[in-house]
Amino acid sequence: MQIGVVFPQTEIGPDAAAVRRYALRAEELGYRHLLAYDHVLGADPAMHQGWDGPYDVTTTFHEPLVMFGYLAAISTLELVTGIIILPQRQTALVAKQAAGVDLLSQGRFRLGVGLGWNQVEYEALGQDFTTRGRRLEEQVGLMRRLWTERSLSFTGRFDQVTGAGLAPLPVQRPIPVWFGGQSERAYQRIGRLADGWFPQVRPGPELDRARAVVAAAAAGAGRDPAQLGLEGRVSWRGDAAKLAELARQWQDAGATHLAVNTMGAGLASLDDHLTALAEAAGALRVDR
Repeated sequence: MQIGVVFPQTEIGPDAAAVRRYALRAEELGYRHLLAYDHVLGADPAMHQGWDGPYDVTTTFHEPLVMFGYLAAISTLELVTGIIILPQRQTALVAKQAAGVDLLSQGRFRLGVGLGWNQVEYEALGQDFTTRGRRLEEQVGLMRRLWTERSLSFTGRFDQVTGAGLAPLPVQRPIPVWFGGQSERAYQRIGRLADGWFPQVRPGPELDRARAVVAAAAAGAGRDPAQLGLEGRVSWRGDAAKLAELARQWQDAGATHLAVNTMGAGLASLDDHLTALAEAAGALRVDR
């Protein structure tokens, strides 16, 4: 089970030096990948009555693909979007950006995608919130063609490409696409289309039910469910033994990857996050 970290988007602040220091220390501790959440815009609660989203206009988010271009030059960590909201972005542009990150990182990139929940972002980016599921399915197929074909033509419901292609192509052809999601339809989509997935539930009955839906959908699409990667997540709350137990549960559940999240633990500084990562690394034996 490959163990990585969740980049503390909402708590690390805007300082580029902090981003660099965090990534280098995570690598030094033995972690294998860095996963970053995505939000383009934060909604202003003063303008959106009753706003109850987990993030708002004051919440800091580095743009993952831009940040990964920076990190690719200074770190050997695998870089993972977990997740970017694909349907609110232009398909060919995401494919181009992903190819660039994959090249700069020498093939150390996983593109995690999902639908999102923030209608304010969709509106600002000029995309239809109500068709996001159908659009994502079309986008994934088109991106895989863009990453593997020198020139292509494509006519879909949402995108059209006429005799065009990316240059240069990525190292990985195609780049692995992992999905997030927490619904029956999301699990079916994962089974049919994803290379791996990020469950939003812990090991136990809920995960077992989700995996059954994923496996059935994969088999129905002529795919081997055993080939899908699975990345769990454990949150640091100051108890190394508890963290290690949660990690064992994910390992027993067949997770191929695991990410340690230090956000939401009341850590006041970058140093506090790095100290937590060091304690977690010892508990999880990430350097072995």
